[in-house]
Amino acid sequence: MKEVLRELKSEIAAGKAVALATVVRTWRSAPRLPGASLLVTSNEEVVGSISGGCVEGAAFERGQEALRGVAPSVDVYGVSDDEAFAVGLTCGGILEVFTESISTASWPELPTIIERIEAQVPIAVVTIVAGGSRVGSHIAIGRDFVLGTLGSQRLDTAVRDDVLGMLEAGQTGFLKYGEDGERLLADIELFVSTFAPPAKMFVFGAIDFASSVARVGKFLGFHVTVCDARPLFTTAKRFPDADELIVDWPHRYFETQEIDNRAVVCVLTHDPKFDIPLLKLALRSNAAYIGAMGSRRTHEDRLDRLRAEGLTEIELARLHSPIGL
Repeated sequence: MKEVLRELKSEIAAGKAVALATVVRTWRSAPRLPGASLLVTSNEEVVGSISGGCVEGAAFERGQEALRGVAPSVDVYGVSDDEAFAVGLTCGGILEVFTESISTASWPELPTIIERIEAQVPIAVVTIVAGGSRVGSHIAIGRDFVLGTLGSQRLDTAVRDDVLGMLEAGQTGFLKYGEDGERLLADIELFVSTFAPPAKMFVFGAIDFASSVARVGKFLGFHVTVCDARPLFTTAKRFPDADELIVDWPHRYFETQEIDNRAVVCVLTHDPKFDIPLLKLALRSNAAYIGAMGSRRTHEDRLDRLRAEGLTEIELARLHSPIGL
């Protein structure tokens, strides 16, 4: 996606139109997930992939048609079992791909949208892909901003209300409405593509186990931060998979962070002087998961200490310990 964005930014900055083919729906073992995209430039260059090579040729031809003025539309492509096997899948599938020609003339908000995606500002790009007279219209929605319009104020409002939840969850998918935003109708189909920074995993305690946790977290797509107050142990050599290494007291660093409802907190410090101040903050944060290492006896002692700090049983129930169980 970064490669596509980089080329898209370059092309529109030069005042050129490009064709964008985006996977909007899949069945069976399709090679790419919804949201995957392929860019066709006016110089007949191709950037990105929507199928691992199975249908790129047809998508390229459809992109050229879009650049010549053919209206945006959804096309259905099939991937045979043999083609799927060639790209590492056990069987074929079906892709629905929306192809459109875009430029700053047709989409003036596009440069701003690209800037915000590059800055890792959470944003959802919504496109009418079928139904009605406004196919190809776009709106971009963030937590506190809206860029563009779908041609109806009521539709814009309904979409914003529904898309914010998808944005928080990092979901990509379809919405259906009447042309004026009526939720009980399905006259138009909209594809929602969300762009959000990866969820954060905080690993506190630069012990040997933490290296394995960081490796798994990175594999799962988290932005991994390892934090420990001891500089001798908090090194890139010991934690090659970590995105960030922080030398600080865990609770002091945690206080400076924006903890959203996708964040994962792994407390491996195994020392009350680190654990308790940190967990007191973490258990009152928005974090999705909070786990702490230690035996059951250690956990019971930890709970007693946290109760003494004023935490309620509801707050303590959020703590997973021993971590991983």
